Amino acid sequence: MANPRSLIVLSLAFVFMINSALATAVTYNVASLGAKADGKTDSTKAFLSAWAKACASVKPVVIYVPAGRFLLRNVVFRGPCKNNAITFRIAGTLVAPSNYGVIGNAGNWIFFQQVTGVTISGGILDGQGTALWACKASGKSCPSGATTLGFSNSNNIKVSGLISLNSQMFHIVVNGCHNVKMDGVRVSASGNSPNTDGIHVQMSSGVTILNSKIATGDDCVSIGPGTSNLWIENVACGPGHGISIGSLGKDQQEAGVQNVTVKTVTFTGTQNGLRIKSWGRPSTGFARNILFQHAVMINVQNPIVIDQNYCPEKKGCPGQVSGVRISDVTYQDIHGSSATEVAVKFDCSSKYPCSKIRLENVKLTYKNQVAVATCSHAGGTAAGMVQPTSCL
Repeated sequence: MANPRSLIVLSLAFVFMINSALATAVTYNVASLGAKADGKTDSTKAFLSAWAKACASVKPVVIYVPAGRFLLRNVVFRGPCKNNAITFRIAGTLVAPSNYGVIGNAGNWIFFQQVTGVTISGGILDGQGTALWACKASGKSCPSGATTLGFSNSNNIKVSGLISLNSQMFHIVVNGCHNVKMDGVRVSASGNSPNTDGIHVQMSSGVTILNSKIATGDDCVSIGPGTSNLWIENVACGPGHGISIGSLGKDQQEAGVQNVTVKTVTFTGTQNGLRIKSWGRPSTGFARNILFQHAVMINVQNPIVIDQNYCPEKKGCPGQVSGVRISDVTYQDIHGSSATEVAVKFDCSSKYPCSKIRLENVKLTYKNQVAVATCSHAGGTAAGMVQPTSCL
């Protein structure tokens, strides 16, 4: 007589096999739906057709983009969908129109809205932003530019092995999302390209950014209001403006930032390393429970900086102080070289001083000499070897 336990195991295995068979993904090749891999023919309709089929499917779907260059205008992939497993498997390159006016005022080039369970695997996104950067540098009237890849009000998103080139504005934006994982992402734009933040996160929770290389003209990663439970690990940044929490406090009523870990990161020739910045005016915002750990600075202008007197063009804030409360920020095992004498600068709010700032095993040099730390309205502790000498 058969062992009842064995029968149960066999039954479960059979059920699993049936479920696996049912879950076999359907594949839609955009080329079969009319997309042309010549980099010139507008393939937007083919991509939207593939999305419509995928979104209506009750089975998991793969949208396959073969090798070649596919021209896309601004496109919105809207949910909710009937399934929570849609994968874009990209072997080729998606190319924005060379005329920046076509998508420059759209806000986003490739935009996912209210989707769940979308994965983007591989591929190159070429924003062709150089002409717009030149327009902005000339002082002419230009469109603000489009974000290359945006996710809004979406959950369970994965982006892996993606390359973003020469975005008009931000490369990747995550706004109002939960559970987003980015792994092996590469961002590349000129060091003087304006407002080309690598990855911007705001009003989102449970975002991880791993094993990525970001070279751009603005922040490598920018962390906006309402971000919580963010994990950044093994990221190389440079050129760029560093990894920045902020700007915070632009609005009077603003959600805070909390539970952020940034570890095993390298900054090369960047304007900043680990930065927190807030507008110098009233706000309900805050930044707390932040850990910066295992960072290497190579010729970085401002390796460690808190700036609570941010006031671009001295408009809207002169004579005011920041209402953003900054607390529980730890800098642990931070080493390398500063390109300026002041390697550590804590310039905090006079009304709400920074509190519980911790420096542990920090060694930053300037031209092979001892660098300087400056503090204003900052309180905290230092442990282990700390150079420059702590001013906390």
